[in-house]
Amino acid sequence: MNKIIVIISALMLFGCNQVANKQGGSAKPSGSTNTKVEKAFISFRIGVPIWMSETRSNELFDLFDKYRRVTDEITFFTSETHAPLPLDVIRQRTVILKERMEQAGKRGYKTGINILTTIGHHNENLDNSLKGDYTYMTNINGEVCHGSFCPNDEKMREYIRNIYQLTAQANPDYIWIDDDIRFGHMPIGLGCFCDNCLKIFEKETGTKYTRESLKKVLNEGPVEEKLKLREEWLQHNRNTISRLFELIEKTVHGINQVMPLGFMTGDRFYEGYDFDNWAKILAGPNHTPVIWRPGGGYYNDNNTNELVGKSHDIGRQVSVLPEEVISIQSEIECFPYQRLKKAANMVVLEACSHIAAGCTGAAFNVLSMYDEPLDEYEPLVARLQESRPFFDLLAKSLGRTELTGIQTFWNKNSFITGKLAEGNWLSSGNPVVSHDLYNIGLPTCYSGKNAQVTILGKDNVFALSKEEIKNLLSGGVYMDAETLQQLNDMGFGGLTGFEVVGSEKIDRIEKFTSHPLNGQFAGRKRDNRQSFWKSPAFTLRKTDKNAQVLSGLVDYTGREVSGFTSGIVENKLGGRICVAGYYPWTFMENLSKSSQMKAVFRWLSKDSLPGYIDSFQKINLWIRKSENGKIALAFTNSSFDPAKDIALMLRTENKTIKLYDMKCGKTVIRSSGEDGPYQKFIIPEVDSRQMRLVVSE
Repeated sequence: MNKIIVIISALMLFGCNQVANKQGGSAKPSGSTNTKVEKAFISFRIGVPIWMSETRSNELFDLFDKYRRVTDEITFFTSETHAPLPLDVIRQRTVILKERMEQAGKRGYKTGINILTTIGHHNENLDNSLKGDYTYMTNINGEVCHGSFCPNDEKMREYIRNIYQLTAQANPDYIWIDDDIRFGHMPIGLGCFCDNCLKIFEKETGTKYTRESLKKVLNEGPVEEKLKLREEWLQHNRNTISRLFELIEKTVHGINQVMPLGFMTGDRFYEGYDFDNWAKILAGPNHTPVIWRPGGGYYNDNNTNELVGKSHDIGRQVSVLPEEVISIQSEIECFPYQRLKKAANMVVLEACSHIAAGCTGAAFNVLSMYDEPLDEYEPLVARLQESRPFFDLLAKSLGRTELTGIQTFWNKNSFITGKLAEGNWLSSGNPVVSHDLYNIGLPTCYSGKNAQVTILGKDNVFALSKEEIKNLLSGGVYMDAETLQQLNDMGFGGLTGFEVVGSEKIDRIEKFTSHPLNGQFAGRKRDNRQSFWKSPAFTLRKTDKNAQVLSGLVDYTGREVSGFTSGIVENKLGGRICVAGYYPWTFMENLSKSSQMKAVFRWLSKDSLPGYIDSFQKINLWIRKSENGKIALAFTNSSFDPAKDIALMLRTENKTIKLYDMKCGKTVIRSSGEDGPYQKFIIPEVDSRQMRLVVSE
């Protein structure tokens, strides 16, 4: 019986590999300049306690050999704690790492070193970490993080030069720079406002500040002045990281000019989100390949909605990378690596979801952080090996083609808009509007250049020039009432079509009108219980005779208290606008509201959306930009229930599609009808937390 199972498993893997058109031989080198992706870039990140022991290292290599093809690359951490280590410790470890990489290389794996702490993450293991006359990372109140250091400190730069020299001399196939290259560090929050950084900022702006005076002008005074100063500070942060990467690039490529450098990122709004420029710096004058690892949270599966939230974070990060960055391995992390914290199926789905959002592979940081046997992790490794053919198929089919659909607005300067009216700017948080719209089957994209519709939230308009706002309003825009008011105050009332005339904080219910976009749901109500989930209900008034009402407001007796809380208009530039005055971002998951939103976004796009899910299911959808009429998309059933008879609408003339499940099984589906430019494809059933890949027949 065991032999039969082995034979069947081998045949299944062979079939999937044929589907994915896998190339023979070892893994394609990270950072290849070939823009065509032939298979997923897969690596495992290995903690110090595992590789430090030769016995444990061999056990690890044997595990990977047993599940051959589960990974192509093995990446070794320099540290297990998050403050920089003394130089002598790095020197000792790189000697051992050189041996480990040679051992892994003989088994056919590419190997690299992940420098966990360049400037440091936060206070940890301080007794055994870097000490000396270095400048600590400093916040605007003068508080310091003893586990992180200012990258503008010349002595720290010399330390950094030394650790990268030692790492490059160990002759890895690549070097990863971890995500401590940022300015948010526990316990101090955002930095760096040390005296030296303030002197640099004085040279950049021509104005001298103390921490106290800078804090005051960042948070007080005219909006225009605050925006200007904040933008200058973001540029200061970009410059600081650029100088650091110039140092690292020159150091490494001075030893090995063809060694790929990689960088791990998150949603780096405060740092200025300058990924495209930083990638070019890391490539150096010889245009050496650069690799990337976007990430951000989701360490356990207690809250499964966080998985797709991380995919959206990652999608933004990928959207600004130069097209020549090919190896984009999403961070898959299960810190603190306790096996029951995240199910193997969720680890697999996470990797797939991030590929759908723009990555071309995954970096798995999921094994033990102790010197212990890996027995409990073997089922996870086996599950990942089983899923590897689907990773390859996704990466090959989607490649680096850009996403198209609906963008929630953001740009590199979005962080400057936080807490403009009052409060501490440095505690603003993520500036991107959080909403439920992507969970009902509308297509997600992360770049304005490929968006058919833009979702615009409060304050984000202040990150745009007036010309940019005008261009935005000449397309499709969905906004809330507060954004409407801001645009009108800025002089764009002639393009918005509405104005705000009142608001109520309790006891208001949305009621749909008989407008055609509401279809069969005219008269339906949507009660989001303002007493529980606080959100004002706004009353609007038309300022354009062509404006149309989608819904009004009633109270708990059914009495109409406002005839107009949401509506649409086509302005004189041809732009289509929808303003939502009642819970514009949340509670979209009932049949009537989700159906209305799909009709609204299709109208806003003038039927240019690449596709959407017309049926009533919780589905996340990513559609790649069509090339030569070819379709490539992926979607996830994000519900705990199976999804039956999914109606996938695609803007195409193709009458057939190929549907692949996560075992690479193929089904050909034919169109069951048309609706304008859209073909309708019915997908019989997709199990809970499963992804499907769709490509042209």
